[in-house]
Amino acid sequence: MNVWKCVGSPAVPPVYDDGSADALIGREREIAALGTLLTGHHLVTVTGRPGVGKSRLAAEAAARTGGPWRRVVHVRWQGSGPGEPGALTAAVSQALTGRRPHRREADIAALVRQLPETGVLLFLDDVDPVHRECMGLVQRLLVAVPGLRVLVTSRRVLGLGEEQVLPLPPLATGPLTTAPDRAPAVELFLRRARTVLDDALPTATATTTPGDPRTATAKLLPAPAQPDGQPQLETAGPQAHPSEPRPHLADLRAVEAICRTLEGVPHAIELAAEQVARQPVEELADLLESHQCWLSSDRPVLRRHRSLRDTVGASYALCEREARIVWGRASAFAGPFNESTAVFLCAGGGVEPYQVPSLLAQLAAFHVLEPVRDPGGLRQPRYRMTRAARDFGAERLREAGECEVALERRAAHCRQIAVVAENLWASGCQDQAVRLVQEERAELTSMLRQALCRPDQAETALETVVSLWFWWAVFDHGEEGRGYLLRLLPLCPTDSDTGMRGRLLAAWLGAGCDPQGARALLGRAWPAAVLAGDDAAVGHIAHVQGLIALHEGDHRAAAEHFEEAARTIPDHACGGPSPAVSLAARAVAQAAFAPAAARRTARRALTRRGVRDDAWAALVARYAKAFVDHHQGRDAGARNRAGRALATLDGALPASHVGVALRALVADIESGTKGLPHLPQTLLHTGPLRPAHTGTRRPVTR
Repeated sequence: MNVWKCVGSPAVPPVYDDGSADALIGREREIAALGTLLTGHHLVTVTGRPGVGKSRLAAEAAARTGGPWRRVVHVRWQGSGPGEPGALTAAVSQALTGRRPHRREADIAALVRQLPETGVLLFLDDVDPVHRECMGLVQRLLVAVPGLRVLVTSRRVLGLGEEQVLPLPPLATGPLTTAPDRAPAVELFLRRARTVLDDALPTATATTTPGDPRTATAKLLPAPAQPDGQPQLETAGPQAHPSEPRPHLADLRAVEAICRTLEGVPHAIELAAEQVARQPVEELADLLESHQCWLSSDRPVLRRHRSLRDTVGASYALCEREARIVWGRASAFAGPFNESTAVFLCAGGGVEPYQVPSLLAQLAAFHVLEPVRDPGGLRQPRYRMTRAARDFGAERLREAGECEVALERRAAHCRQIAVVAENLWASGCQDQAVRLVQEERAELTSMLRQALCRPDQAETALETVVSLWFWWAVFDHGEEGRGYLLRLLPLCPTDSDTGMRGRLLAAWLGAGCDPQGARALLGRAWPAAVLAGDDAAVGHIAHVQGLIALHEGDHRAAAEHFEEAARTIPDHACGGPSPAVSLAARAVAQAAFAPAAARRTARRALTRRGVRDDAWAALVARYAKAFVDHHQGRDAGARNRAGRALATLDGALPASHVGVALRALVADIESGTKGLPHLPQTLLHTGPLRPAHTGTRRPVTR
């Protein structure tokens, strides 16, 4: 097979192509798919994010025999910025003739005369800088030479009607489900690190120490290739070669963390693997978690591949000014974001709001952004920025002096998310509230963590945490929420309504694990609630006092506090448990000393006004009724009630404490266990979540 390349510039191999048989790892399926597309179609484009290995994959597929072509004309674009008009046409002509064409020869008509009618695969590699010219050139050549086949690698599709697109994803970073081998990304890192250390260790043997990162890392790498050409890989399992040292589990996990942080991008993984000669993999993993654009090497032939910053920057250089601005501002997002959210954060300063959606689409075409749900339909587009692009954009944002403004807008957006979620919860749309928090959790977490180090955002962050009370208290996130509150409260004004609500919520979340601290917080919240005339806050304080008493085993005092809370909390009050929840808690407490009263209280909770519109309160009330029935020996009714309550839960949502308690109650009934379980305390969030069923319960004092 004759492979022609553009004369005048050296043949450019893949980034680290050393000619070995394992140059491609984990790409068997993609190579087979590309071969099938090239056999059945005349135009195939391989797309993907920067550094994902498009050129290497396409070159491997083009070089394989058996396709309907006898010659491969390979033209790889060398520059990084936009190309001059006619540059690609001249490069293809030079590849065909072996000489630089004259001006009159560098046109499409001349190319048509030079191309054979059949048996040619035109491989246009890395054509993003000449994307517009490539579209016109390919379209006209396919019309003039019907037997021609064209293979293109680009970050963007050409958009031609007959084009077949093969999106190239990053390498898998997790273990494969069909094979016991390491993940392809991890295998690539280990093999590249072995190559680097083989170059470094022989010259440094006399100076290495037992703690040297080179000798430590070498222990977890695969052994060199055996005479049959197959590398003898080490594994952590029983099949490891007995003569090879087993890899240290902590180091192997650090390598897996590196590959996940780099999102499985082969070029970034190979750059990171070169660092093992200078630092241990655990330190490298921590460093890459904070930033990764610093990765570099002098091995790649192409200048834009010598650092991750230059690789990503090649796309930045091709973007228009407004798209660059949006890129930088959108890098403030830590997780996925909606189109409307991007308009709020990115508009202004030279970018009109109506421009943002189209600019986001342009960045998605460059694989700077990735859609996280199918485009179209009733829901607006949602994107996430790739990690390397986000780090690069953050550098540009700081250079532009817009970082502070972007972070303030993001904090305001997170505050609004929390308000909307709380309103949804209070209006009866609790499933929607939970889904909203789940969808925005990465952004909320990033903002709250950042606010701990930024006193100017502490009050906004505290308002966000307080509005998300249901996320912390109803679901298994109490410790996280309490941690935020205890660190944010000292940074905020002590006499504000938000501060009072924050102390009340912190006491609620810590009533089981730190009752003394909870009492201290309630003591500071009580005067503010009374002076403000906030009946809901006063009632919620009584509810938390009941939780503390219940946790300490004083069921009579707990029942009194819960009764006071049920009388004081207004119907449809926001920011905490409703009267029905307090009544349900009172029924659970009364079961220990007044079974008949407990049954009446449970019925009151089920018939309380508004309970049908509050799914959480209704579920708690059903649990209390089922628990009281079980406690009094009515197991059949208790089992049926608990089963009906569980049937109302959405399995796609995270498990709530009351859901766990219901399942534990069903297990107790089925096993014949009697007595007061510990789970009602977890149900009402007085402590960390315990296992659903731990065996024999402590007996009830009647």
